[in-house]
Amino acid sequence: MATTAWSLLSPPLNLQFFSTSASRNIRHWSSARGTTTAKIFAKSSDDDDKTPSFNPFGFVTDNPSSKSAIQLPESPAEDGNVGQMLNRIEDKGKDYGRYIKSGDLIWFVRETGSPDSRRGTIIFLHGAPTQSYSYRVVMSQMSDSGFHCLAPDWIGFGFSDKPYPKFGFDYTEKEFHDEFDKLLEVLGVRSPFLLVVQGFLVGSYGLTWALKNPGRISKLVILNSPLTASSPVPGLFQQLRFPLLGEFTSQNAIIAERFIEAALLEAARRTNFREVATQIATGFASGSWDKPILLAWGISDKYLPQSIAEEFQKGNPSVVKLKLIEGAGHMPQEDWPEKVVDALRMFL
Repeated sequence: MATTAWSLLSPPLNLQFFSTSASRNIRHWSSARGTTTAKIFAKSSDDDDKTPSFNPFGFVTDNPSSKSAIQLPESPAEDGNVGQMLNRIEDKGKDYGRYIKSGDLIWFVRETGSPDSRRGTIIFLHGAPTQSYSYRVVMSQMSDSGFHCLAPDWIGFGFSDKPYPKFGFDYTEKEFHDEFDKLLEVLGVRSPFLLVVQGFLVGSYGLTWALKNPGRISKLVILNSPLTASSPVPGLFQQLRFPLLGEFTSQNAIIAERFIEAALLEAARRTNFREVATQIATGFASGSWDKPILLAWGISDKYLPQSIAEEFQKGNPSVVKLKLIEGAGHMPQEDWPEKVVDALRMFL
Protein backbone atom coordinates (compact mmCIF):
# COMPACT_ATOMS: atom_id res chain seq x y z
CA MET A 1 0.00 0.00 0.00
CA ALA A 2 1.01 3.65 -0.36
CA THR A 3 1.56 3.89 3.37
CA THR A 4 4.36 1.35 3.16
CA ALA A 5 6.14 3.16 0.34
CA TRP A 6 5.70 6.50 2.08
CA SER A 7 7.32 5.21 5.25
CA LEU A 8 10.24 3.81 3.26
CA LEU A 9 10.89 7.21 1.74
CA SER A 10 10.49 9.15 4.95
CA PRO A 11 12.56 7.65 7.78
CA PRO A 12 12.68 9.54 11.06
CA LEU A 13 14.86 12.63 11.16
CA ASN A 14 17.75 12.93 13.53
CA LEU A 15 19.61 15.92 12.13
CA GLN A 16 22.20 17.81 14.13
CA PHE A 17 23.76 21.12 13.21
CA PHE A 18 26.90 22.13 15.02
CA SER A 19 28.18 25.66 15.18
CA THR A 20 31.92 26.24 14.93
CA SER A 21 34.08 27.60 17.70
CA ALA A 22 33.35 31.09 16.37
CA SER A 23 30.26 31.13 18.54
CA ARG A 24 31.03 28.28 20.94
CA ASN A 25 27.35 27.42 20.84
CA ILE A 26 26.15 24.00 19.81
CA ARG A 27 22.85 24.03 18.00
CA HIS A 28 20.87 20.84 17.60
CA TRP A 29 18.11 20.50 15.06
CA SER A 30 15.82 17.60 15.80
CA SER A 31 13.05 15.94 13.85
CA ALA A 32 10.43 18.37 15.08
CA ARG A 33 8.45 19.87 12.21
CA GLY A 34 6.22 22.92 12.12
CA THR A 35 2.55 22.62 11.37
CA THR A 36 3.01 24.06 7.88
CA THR A 37 5.51 21.37 6.99
CA ALA A 38 3.36 18.67 8.51
CA LYS A 39 0.46 19.65 6.29
CA ILE A 40 2.58 19.30 3.17
CA PHE A 41 3.42 15.69 3.89
CA ALA A 42 0.09 14.61 5.33
CA LYS A 43 -1.68 11.92 3.33
CA SER A 44 -5.38 11.32 3.65
CA SER A 45 -6.78 7.89 4.27
CA ASP A 46 -8.26 7.98 0.78
CA ASP A 47 -4.76 8.02 -0.68
CA ASP A 48 -4.10 4.56 0.69
CA ASP A 49 -6.95 3.20 -1.37
CA LYS A 50 -6.22 5.08 -4.59
CA THR A 51 -2.43 5.23 -4.83
CA PRO A 52 -0.49 2.06 -5.68
CA SER A 53 2.60 1.32 -3.66
CA PHE A 54 5.92 2.17 -5.26
CA ASN A 55 9.28 0.60 -4.54
CA PRO A 56 11.99 3.13 -5.42
CA PHE A 57 14.77 0.67 -4.75
CA GLY A 58 14.54 -1.55 -7.81
CA PHE A 59 17.73 -1.99 -9.82
CA VAL A 60 18.43 0.09 -12.91
CA THR A 61 20.76 -2.61 -14.17
CA ASP A 62 21.05 -6.37 -13.89
CA ASN A 63 24.45 -6.00 -12.27
CA PRO A 64 24.19 -8.11 -9.09
CA SER A 65 26.80 -6.05 -7.22
CA SER A 66 24.96 -2.76 -7.64
CA LYS A 67 23.26 -3.01 -4.30
CA SER A 68 22.49 0.70 -4.18
CA ALA A 69 21.20 1.17 -7.71
CA ILE A 70 17.86 2.90 -8.05
CA GLN A 71 14.93 2.33 -10.34
CA LEU A 72 14.43 5.62 -12.13
CA PRO A 73 10.83 6.58 -12.86
CA GLU A 74 9.90 7.57 -16.41
CA SER A 75 9.72 11.29 -15.77
CA PRO A 76 12.08 14.29 -15.81
CA ALA A 77 15.02 14.66 -13.46
CA GLU A 78 13.20 16.95 -11.09
CA ASP A 79 10.61 14.31 -10.26
CA GLY A 80 12.17 13.62 -6.89
CA ASN A 81 14.46 10.72 -7.71
CA VAL A 82 17.25 12.55 -5.89
CA GLY A 83 15.29 12.03 -2.70
CA GLN A 84 15.07 8.32 -3.40
CA MET A 85 18.79 8.20 -4.08
CA LEU A 86 19.55 10.03 -0.86
CA ASN A 87 17.34 7.75 1.16
CA ARG A 88 19.33 4.87 -0.26
CA ILE A 89 22.77 6.11 0.74
CA GLU A 90 22.41 8.89 3.31
CA ASP A 91 24.15 7.95 6.57
CA LYS A 92 24.11 4.28 5.58
CA GLY A 93 27.48 3.35 6.97
CA LYS A 94 30.92 4.45 8.03
CA ASP A 95 32.82 1.93 5.92
CA TYR A 96 36.56 2.69 5.96
CA GLY A 97 35.86 5.99 7.71
CA ARG A 98 37.17 8.06 10.61
CA TYR A 99 36.75 11.57 11.99
CA ILE A 100 39.46 14.15 11.30
CA LYS A 101 39.74 17.50 13.08
CA SER A 102 40.78 20.28 10.72
CA GLY A 103 40.79 23.80 12.08
CA ASP A 104 37.46 24.41 13.81
CA LEU A 105 35.66 21.67 11.89
CA ILE A 106 35.47 17.90 12.03
CA TRP A 107 35.39 15.99 8.74
CA PHE A 108 34.41 12.39 8.19
CA VAL A 109 36.95 10.82 5.81
CA ARG A 110 36.94 7.35 4.27
CA GLU A 111 40.32 5.78 3.56
CA THR A 112 41.57 2.61 1.92
CA GLY A 113 45.09 1.54 1.03
CA SER A 114 48.36 2.80 2.43
CA PRO A 115 49.64 6.40 2.41
CA ASP A 116 52.99 4.92 1.38
CA SER A 117 51.57 3.43 -1.80
CA ARG A 118 53.97 3.86 -4.71
CA ARG A 119 51.02 4.18 -7.10
CA GLY A 120 49.94 7.38 -5.43
CA THR A 121 46.87 8.90 -3.79
CA ILE A 122 43.37 9.29 -5.20
CA ILE A 123 41.00 11.86 -3.68
CA PHE A 124 37.30 11.19 -4.33
CA LEU A 125 34.88 14.13 -4.00
CA HIS A 126 31.11 13.67 -3.94
CA GLY A 127 28.39 16.08 -5.07
CA ALA A 128 25.24 17.40 -3.44
CA PRO A 129 23.21 16.20 -1.82
CA THR A 130 25.04 12.91 -1.22
CA GLN A 131 28.13 11.73 0.66
CA SER A 132 31.37 9.81 0.20
CA TYR A 133 29.63 6.49 0.93
CA SER A 134 28.89 6.24 -2.79
CA TYR A 135 32.60 5.62 -3.49
CA ARG A 136 33.10 2.73 -1.05
CA VAL A 137 33.21 -0.07 -3.66
CA VAL A 138 35.42 1.87 -6.06
CA MET A 139 37.79 2.78 -3.22
CA SER A 140 38.05 -0.80 -2.05
CA GLN A 141 38.91 -2.09 -5.50
CA MET A 142 41.33 0.73 -6.31
CA SER A 143 43.24 0.12 -3.07
CA ASP A 144 43.47 -3.54 -4.12
CA SER A 145 45.24 -2.20 -7.21
CA GLY A 146 47.80 -0.45 -5.03
CA PHE A 147 46.39 3.06 -4.64
CA HIS A 148 45.88 5.09 -1.50
CA CYS A 149 42.27 6.33 -1.54
CA LEU A 150 40.65 9.14 0.46
CA ALA A 151 37.05 10.34 0.25
CA PRO A 152 35.80 13.06 2.61
CA ASP A 153 32.21 13.99 3.32
CA TRP A 154 32.06 17.69 2.45
CA ILE A 155 31.30 19.97 5.40
CA GLY A 156 27.52 20.05 5.75
CA PHE A 157 27.05 16.56 4.30
CA GLY A 158 27.17 12.96 5.44
CA PHE A 159 28.89 12.49 8.80
CA SER A 160 30.98 15.68 8.68
CA ASP A 161 30.17 18.74 10.76
CA LYS A 162 27.07 20.69 9.74
CA PRO A 163 27.68 24.21 11.06
CA TYR A 164 24.66 26.42 11.22
CA PRO A 165 25.05 29.30 8.71
CA LYS A 166 26.33 32.57 10.19
CA PHE A 167 28.19 30.70 12.93
CA GLY A 168 31.62 30.43 11.34
CA PHE A 169 30.78 28.78 8.00
CA ASP A 170 28.41 30.19 5.40
CA TYR A 171 28.71 27.51 2.68
CA THR A 172 30.37 29.70 0.07
CA GLU A 173 32.62 28.35 -2.65
CA LYS A 174 35.66 30.05 -1.10
CA GLU A 175 34.95 28.55 2.31
CA PHE A 176 34.63 25.07 0.85
CA HIS A 177 37.95 25.57 -0.96
CA ASP A 178 39.73 26.94 2.10
CA GLU A 179 38.53 24.14 4.37
CA PHE A 180 39.45 21.51 1.79
CA ASP A 181 42.98 22.96 1.64
CA LYS A 182 43.24 22.67 5.42
CA LEU A 183 42.00 19.09 5.34
CA LEU A 184 44.59 18.07 2.74
CA GLU A 185 47.28 19.55 4.94
CA VAL A 186 46.05 17.70 8.03
CA LEU A 187 45.87 14.45 6.08
CA GLY A 188 49.39 14.97 4.79
CA VAL A 189 48.38 14.44 1.17
CA ARG A 190 51.39 14.86 -1.08
CA SER A 191 51.01 16.52 -4.46
CA PRO A 192 50.42 15.80 -7.19
CA PHE A 193 47.52 13.40 -6.68
CA LEU A 194 44.69 11.99 -8.77
CA LEU A 195 41.36 13.75 -8.26
CA VAL A 196 37.96 12.14 -8.91
CA VAL A 197 34.86 14.36 -8.83
CA GLN A 198 31.15 13.72 -9.35
CA GLY A 199 27.90 15.61 -8.97
CA PHE A 200 26.28 18.99 -8.48
CA LEU A 201 27.12 21.94 -6.24
CA VAL A 202 29.98 20.79 -3.97
CA GLY A 203 31.03 18.45 -6.76
CA SER A 204 31.38 21.52 -8.99
CA TYR A 205 33.36 23.21 -6.23
CA GLY A 206 35.78 20.29 -6.41
CA LEU A 207 36.34 21.12 -10.07
CA THR A 208 36.76 24.85 -9.46
CA TRP A 209 39.26 23.97 -6.72
CA ALA A 210 41.19 21.96 -9.33
CA LEU A 211 41.21 24.97 -11.67
CA LYS A 212 42.80 27.05 -8.91
CA ASN A 213 45.33 24.33 -8.02
CA PRO A 214 46.44 22.67 -11.28
CA GLY A 215 49.92 21.97 -9.92
CA ARG A 216 48.51 19.75 -7.19
CA ILE A 217 46.79 17.39 -9.61
CA SER A 218 48.42 14.73 -11.78
CA LYS A 219 45.27 13.54 -13.52
CA LEU A 220 41.58 14.37 -13.23
CA VAL A 221 38.60 12.02 -13.46
CA ILE A 222 35.12 13.49 -13.81
CA LEU A 223 31.97 11.43 -13.38
CA ASN A 224 28.55 12.83 -14.31
CA SER A 225 28.68 16.53 -13.39
CA PRO A 226 27.42 19.86 -14.80
CA LEU A 227 30.28 20.88 -17.11
CA THR A 228 28.87 23.41 -19.55
CA ALA A 229 26.57 26.43 -19.51
CA SER A 230 23.94 24.24 -21.19
CA SER A 231 23.91 21.79 -18.25
CA PRO A 232 20.35 21.53 -16.87
CA VAL A 233 19.77 22.52 -13.26
CA PRO A 234 17.50 19.93 -11.61
CA GLY A 235 14.27 21.27 -10.21
CA LEU A 236 15.40 20.27 -6.73
CA PHE A 237 18.17 22.87 -6.73
CA GLN A 238 16.04 25.50 -8.41
CA GLN A 239 13.44 25.15 -5.67
CA LEU A 240 16.06 25.06 -2.91
CA ARG A 241 17.25 28.49 -4.02
CA PHE A 242 13.77 29.84 -3.25
CA PRO A 243 12.57 27.43 -0.55
CA LEU A 244 8.86 28.01 -0.06
CA LEU A 245 7.78 24.66 1.31
CA GLY A 246 4.20 25.05 0.23
CA GLU A 247 5.28 25.29 -3.41
CA PHE A 248 7.19 22.01 -3.55
CA THR A 249 5.78 19.35 -5.84
CA SER A 250 4.35 16.30 -4.13
CA GLN A 251 7.33 14.15 -5.13
CA ASN A 252 9.92 16.76 -4.21
CA ALA A 253 8.18 17.01 -0.85
CA ILE A 254 9.97 13.81 0.09
CA ILE A 255 13.25 15.65 -0.33
CA ALA A 256 11.99 18.72 1.45
CA GLU A 257 10.90 16.67 4.44
CA ARG A 258 14.20 14.94 5.07
CA PHE A 259 16.98 16.78 3.32
CA ILE A 260 16.32 20.49 3.45
CA GLU A 261 19.13 21.05 5.90
CA ALA A 262 20.81 24.35 6.54
CA ALA A 263 23.87 23.18 4.61
CA LEU A 264 22.10 22.34 1.37
CA LEU A 265 19.81 25.33 1.53
CA GLU A 266 22.60 27.78 2.19
CA ALA A 267 24.93 26.33 -0.45
CA ALA A 268 22.17 26.33 -3.06
CA ARG A 269 21.20 29.90 -2.27
CA ARG A 270 24.76 31.08 -2.72
CA THR A 271 25.46 29.26 -5.98
CA ASN A 272 24.96 30.57 -9.49
CA PHE A 273 24.82 27.19 -11.21
CA ARG A 274 25.16 28.57 -14.75
CA GLU A 275 28.08 30.77 -13.81
CA VAL A 276 29.96 27.95 -12.11
CA ALA A 277 29.34 25.59 -15.05
CA THR A 278 30.59 28.24 -17.47
CA GLN A 279 33.69 28.72 -15.34
CA ILE A 280 34.32 24.96 -15.50
CA ALA A 281 33.85 24.76 -19.27
CA THR A 282 36.18 27.71 -19.86
CA GLY A 283 38.79 26.64 -17.34
CA PHE A 284 39.20 23.13 -18.75
CA ALA A 285 39.12 24.21 -22.40
CA SER A 286 42.04 23.98 -24.85
CA GLY A 287 44.77 26.44 -23.99
CA SER A 288 43.70 26.63 -20.36
CA TRP A 289 44.19 23.07 -19.08
CA ASP A 290 46.72 20.44 -20.17
CA LYS A 291 46.49 17.69 -17.52
CA PRO A 292 44.88 14.40 -18.65
CA ILE A 293 41.14 14.16 -17.98
CA LEU A 294 39.00 11.02 -18.02
CA LEU A 295 35.30 11.76 -18.41
CA ALA A 296 33.48 8.57 -17.31
CA TRP A 297 29.81 9.13 -18.05
CA GLY A 298 26.75 7.08 -17.10
CA ILE A 299 24.61 7.33 -20.21
CA SER A 300 21.31 6.72 -18.37
CA ASP A 301 21.63 9.94 -16.38
CA LYS A 302 18.17 11.54 -16.02
CA TYR A 303 19.73 14.80 -14.88
CA LEU A 304 22.57 15.43 -17.32
CA PRO A 305 22.32 14.12 -20.90
CA GLN A 306 25.21 12.54 -22.76
CA SER A 307 25.41 15.65 -24.93
CA ILE A 308 26.89 17.56 -21.96
CA ALA A 309 29.84 15.17 -21.84
CA GLU A 310 30.33 15.35 -25.61
CA GLU A 311 30.21 19.15 -25.59
CA PHE A 312 32.77 19.27 -22.79
CA GLN A 313 35.13 16.91 -24.62
CA LYS A 314 34.97 19.01 -27.78
CA GLY A 315 36.30 21.93 -25.76
CA ASN A 316 39.63 20.15 -25.24
CA PRO A 317 39.70 16.97 -27.36
CA SER A 318 43.44 16.33 -27.02
CA VAL A 319 43.18 16.19 -23.22
CA VAL A 320 39.71 14.84 -22.44
CA LYS A 321 39.06 11.13 -22.97
CA LEU A 322 35.35 10.22 -22.91
CA LYS A 323 34.30 6.80 -21.62
CA LEU A 324 30.57 6.06 -21.79
CA ILE A 325 29.28 3.66 -19.15
CA GLU A 326 26.22 1.71 -20.21
CA GLY A 327 23.73 0.71 -17.53
CA ALA A 328 24.76 3.55 -15.21
CA GLY A 329 22.93 6.75 -14.40
CA HIS A 330 23.85 9.95 -12.58
CA MET A 331 26.05 8.15 -10.06
CA PRO A 332 28.12 5.58 -11.98
CA GLN A 333 30.10 4.78 -8.84
CA GLU A 334 26.87 3.48 -7.32
CA ASP A 335 25.15 1.99 -10.36
CA TRP A 336 28.11 0.07 -11.74
CA PRO A 337 31.29 0.56 -9.68
CA GLU A 338 33.15 -2.23 -11.50
CA LYS A 339 32.94 -0.36 -14.79
CA VAL A 340 34.17 2.81 -13.11
CA VAL A 341 37.11 0.87 -11.67
CA ASP A 342 37.92 -0.62 -15.09
CA ALA A 343 37.90 2.87 -16.61
CA LEU A 344 40.15 4.21 -13.84
CA ARG A 345 42.64 1.36 -14.20
CA MET A 346 42.90 1.86 -17.95
CA PHE A 347 43.29 5.62 -17.55
CA LEU A 348 46.05 5.19 -14.98
